[in-house]
Amino acid sequence: MSAGYSVGSHPMTASNALQRESHLEARPMVSPSAPAMPAERRTRIVVVGGGAGGLELVTRLATRLDRKSCEVMLVDRSRTHVWKPLLHEVATGALDANLDELAYGAHARRWGYTFVLGEMEAIDRVARELILAPLWDEAGRQIGGRQRIAYDGLVLAIGSEANDFGAPGVRENCLRLDSRVDADRFRQRLLEQCQRVSRAASASPPRTESVRIAIVGAGATGVELAAELHEVARSLGAHGSGLFDQACIETTLIEAAPRILPALGEKLSAAARVELEKLGVRVRAGVKIVAALPGGFMTADGEMIGADLLLWVAGVKAPPVLERIDGLERSRSGQLLVQETLQTTNDDRIWAIGDCCACPWPGSERPVPPRAQAAHQMAATACENITRGLRGRSLRQFRYHDHGSLVSLSRYMAIGTLMGALVGGQLAIQGTIARLFYKSLYAMHLTAIHGSVRGAVHIALGAVNRVIRPRLKLH
Repeated sequence: MSAGYSVGSHPMTASNALQRESHLEARPMVSPSAPAMPAERRTRIVVVGGGAGGLELVTRLATRLDRKSCEVMLVDRSRTHVWKPLLHEVATGALDANLDELAYGAHARRWGYTFVLGEMEAIDRVARELILAPLWDEAGRQIGGRQRIAYDGLVLAIGSEANDFGAPGVRENCLRLDSRVDADRFRQRLLEQCQRVSRAASASPPRTESVRIAIVGAGATGVELAAELHEVARSLGAHGSGLFDQACIETTLIEAAPRILPALGEKLSAAARVELEKLGVRVRAGVKIVAALPGGFMTADGEMIGADLLLWVAGVKAPPVLERIDGLERSRSGQLLVQETLQTTNDDRIWAIGDCCACPWPGSERPVPPRAQAAHQMAATACENITRGLRGRSLRQFRYHDHGSLVSLSRYMAIGTLMGALVGGQLAIQGTIARLFYKSLYAMHLTAIHGSVRGAVHIALGAVNRVIRPRLKLH
């Protein structure tokens, strides 16, 4: 935090200036709609983005910082949190997000931080203020004006979005899976198409139709969604669609790279492809998409891959809002460049964690990969460094520990690798054991945001809900 540390000091040398200046330069909120603050206000740490990294960070900070002298604030454009790696299950109805989501407001009251509903529009780095865009309701009526929030330390944890690589028609014709809203929209469109097929089959004379789904991007999200769609087709008959079976959903998975799941080894990639094809998924690797049309994708070879539903989950890039922050260095994909302390390279008061940052990875030519485990580890280091900075202590370097990658193939199987001291290197796993490890990742997240006791209760309730509730959410 540049002004927060002694001028001219090395970035790794903290001082207590951040805490001292925040009391000497108390700035009241500019917006009348903002919470009132006393003239001698507390040191304020603002975290933007309540995803895996941001939510875990505010939880940690709220438990470690003195509430009398420090205020922790979370800003998010949504009122609730759903763990992003589960969005493919929300999209297919396999997971009822209404049961698994977390309300930021209630969580904030329990842990002692402040939640503000809003979307970041810009940052005034000179005045050290976060600018939030006006709030609008579904009818287009403004319910809140532009808001400015003063900060002493600012952490950006706003995640990423799918990268369309400039392909024409993607934004206009493709669905995405970047948020809960995207997942709900996909599920609604999927159910509408399934209803069309069901009506055609029951017409007189009956017509044989299918729901054609084309997914661009065979990373973890694309592969997991393709496998889960098989479960949707298998389960629809149990929900009153007796004429619906697996053949009624035709899924095509498209990947520009030579193989799917390029983050995994060739052997696991090949095994995953075999499993997908057993489920009836048509896998097209080494196929480049040059345009998205209303009725399908156009390939570089001039082939038209027809589809009723087009989903784009190829690659990630930083949200466009980061382009409006002057003076901060960004990578080619728009991510904020950060030091090994997770502070941005040009402003020590601004931090970035998770998918929105490009963090050095010693020993690798690439930055730390955009994974949930990286966001989890960054949250821990950011909390430690913010706490140390406020206490005038030197900061620690972030070191990413790759524990492997796991990909879920519907309810009964997963595939991936485990790495680190647990297995003494790298171990390829698949099947039921891999599925158990995959589920443990979500259990770790629940424990991090709820605590050990409440986390265990949420895990148990989730297991019960999966047994007693319908297999698919159809509303």
